[in-house]
Amino acid sequence: MSTSPARSLKTLLLRLRMDVSPLRDSRDFRLLFSSSLVTMFGSLMTMVAVPFQMKQLTGSYVAVGLVSLAEFAPMVVCGLWGGAIADALDRRKIVIWSEVGLCLTSALLLLNALVLPAPAQVPVLYVVAGLSAGLSSLRGPSEQAIINRVLKLDQMGAAFALQGLARNAGMIVGPAAGGLIVVAFGPATSYGIDILSFLLSLLLLVRVRPVARAGDHTPASLRSLVEGVRYAVRRPDLMGTYLVDIAAMVFAFSNALFPFLADELRAPTALGVLYAAGGIGSVIASATSGWTAHVHRHGRAVIIAATLWGAGVALASLMPNIWLMAALLAFAGAADMISGVFRGIIWNQTIPDEYRGRLAGIELLSYSTGPMLGDARAGFLAQAGGARFSLGFGGLLCMGAVAAMATVLPKFRQYDARTDEHALAERARREQPVTT
Repeated sequence: MSTSPARSLKTLLLRLRMDVSPLRDSRDFRLLFSSSLVTMFGSLMTMVAVPFQMKQLTGSYVAVGLVSLAEFAPMVVCGLWGGAIADALDRRKIVIWSEVGLCLTSALLLLNALVLPAPAQVPVLYVVAGLSAGLSSLRGPSEQAIINRVLKLDQMGAAFALQGLARNAGMIVGPAAGGLIVVAFGPATSYGIDILSFLLSLLLLVRVRPVARAGDHTPASLRSLVEGVRYAVRRPDLMGTYLVDIAAMVFAFSNALFPFLADELRAPTALGVLYAAGGIGSVIASATSGWTAHVHRHGRAVIIAATLWGAGVALASLMPNIWLMAALLAFAGAADMISGVFRGIIWNQTIPDEYRGRLAGIELLSYSTGPMLGDARAGFLAQAGGARFSLGFGGLLCMGAVAAMATVLPKFRQYDARTDEHALAERARREQPVTT
């Protein structure tokens, strides 16, 4: 019996529709998701306000750029240590106390802006930027480990898509709103809003119920960190997710080129279009991500999506105007989001609970350091051959690197959630009763 076109279209639309079952089914996920939304809004205010204030105080490009450098080391160290303590201590308490610490850093920024004289404000901005980056990295692994415990395994892809939708929508709207507020009312107002957002977020977090562990507690130590790394190295499917993500970002992430590209295209006033394009593509991909639940060869899906990300970036370098370039960058952003969804499914459906914190720390570093290194790579290549050369060649390098990973990691390429031993073992563990 043939299927009518109307029914086929309805089936297609249903598959594209975003899966919101994690929000519908899990009270604790709703609380964690809402807390992250509120925190993100305030943090984006501060993300805009700190470099704006530094520019006001120094007028120096270097001084503003050094803010990111001040954040790098704390992010790396605390990301790894945050993973270790997530497997050793109460994850819920780690999230709550990290949020308290972040609230205090915003309070320091507010006092710095209102009380200290101008010259003394500069070192405080660097110190607090580092503290904030460290606390955020400390919080991340525990939060992600909790989310894995409050949802069913087959809901993890949907949860990742929901988080991606919120994050990317925030990155489009948040900086625009933050820019308007900091210009109109000054940095102190932005910091004050950030404090209020943390207080509201804490009200949500304290309502999250304690989460039972599925595995043994592992004391936080250098040895436990090494054990986490060794576990990841023994898993080619996991290493594939990390290496493909790092390669994709290092070779094809090129935001540092956007001001130069906008000038070349004689559209300097439309610079924001280039910055927003990837986020717009990611939002569209997240909002139509229901089909991802029907895919089981997640390793192959990551490879295809990461290749399309590189192809989109490479093609963008050939476009004759800013709108066509932005369209290709939006396509690349959508592909990157889909890659992220499938990487997240592999992580959350196969990593045992006793390793989840440490592996979440490695995940955080894999997707946080790549863009920083990518911008540095883009700058060096642009110095040698120009902005378009850097953008296009970076996309091609990405495609080549992803193909190489797919070749040397056959277990990653062949990963299938229906037959993978780690996925089956984790599913079996979830069916067993857990103790608090």
